[in-house]
Amino acid sequence: MKSVLRDASPSALVAGIIATLISYAGPLVLVFHAAQSASLSQEVLSSWIWAISIGSAVIGASLSLYYRVPVVIAWSIPGSALLVTALPQMSINQAVGAFIVANVILLLIGVSGAFDRIIARLPGSIAAGMQAGILFSFGIEVFRVLPEQPALVSSMFIAYILMRRVWPRYAVLAVLLVGGAVTMFGGHLRTEVLVFDLATPQWIAPQFSLTVILNLALPLVVVSLTGQFMPGMAVLRNAGFNTPASPIISVSAIGAMLLAPFACHGLNLAAVTASLCTGLEAHEDPRRRYVAALSGSATYLLFGIAGATLVSLFAAFPRALIAALAGLALYGAIGDALVRSLGETKEHDAGLFTFLVTASGVSFCGFSAPFWGLIFGLTVHFLKRPECKTLLVKGNTNS
Repeated sequence: MKSVLRDASPSALVAGIIATLISYAGPLVLVFHAAQSASLSQEVLSSWIWAISIGSAVIGASLSLYYRVPVVIAWSIPGSALLVTALPQMSINQAVGAFIVANVILLLIGVSGAFDRIIARLPGSIAAGMQAGILFSFGIEVFRVLPEQPALVSSMFIAYILMRRVWPRYAVLAVLLVGGAVTMFGGHLRTEVLVFDLATPQWIAPQFSLTVILNLALPLVVVSLTGQFMPGMAVLRNAGFNTPASPIISVSAIGAMLLAPFACHGLNLAAVTASLCTGLEAHEDPRRRYVAALSGSATYLLFGIAGATLVSLFAAFPRALIAALAGLALYGAIGDALVRSLGETKEHDAGLFTFLVTASGVSFCGFSAPFWGLIFGLTVHFLKRPECKTLLVKGNTNS
């Protein structure tokens, strides 16, 4: 404890708090969207927020203290987006069963050390295409809600663009502040729904369904590995931290598995917000930046305990603000995923069709769009491999 106090600094403490606030300002909105789409009760939503917040706090703080590295843990952003369309097709009990299965798979991957091998075998264009397709609907939702409250949405959009130019790291936080100010001064804040209460965890008995596991658990594993752990490890590596990936994946999976019956859909490395804690903004000395992650974990803990208050706070704001905030917060992730899915010439078609099928929202034979996006992407990938082309040429020659 003395060493932590010695290493603490105002810059690290502020960096951690801001990183967590940005997480709640943007990615948490997707959880609200998913809960609304499935008509979940406020009690279940409060428990969900409690679980992902407490899990992020405890796991992040434990790993950061153990390795003395800024390990920032958060809930899965593309996983949250996936649940918006997936949850209405199943019961919450079946979803919890899929959460458990997904984290068992992630635990096995972490313990086996197969993470790097899996990433090497799965084409990056397909993984990125799936991620972009899952997030696509949220990006266009910004413009769909524009007619509802043009002044609110337009002001948020302008704030986002201006901040992306002058201070991109705090663009989402600026959007939240501008949206909140316009809502309050415009008289659109529903203060009557505000409550001040602590979160109460709700136990949800898991049910296991093969169809739900294929539709939800497997896509959750893919997007967690490729959309969160892979960029999260890249952030750590780029900052000069060579922390092994396997223990982080394993511990995160265990924590998420234990919290799954309370509606936790997945915990993993943060990427975007983690850059606040791993860079110079936290501290000039890399050995003291882990304090930023500890500060962020403490903020997670406070928000998790006050989950019911947080639920009512978001319910008090208009739907247009929540939808616009979600879309604007994901624009960076959507753009990066699209670039990665279409950037490599040889994998261009595989990434493109993965994106199109996933973004279409198509569902047939009991399987959802992300599953079919993965199937179509892999099919295109293998059909365009040199050995497949050779077989086709030989077949035409023999005929």
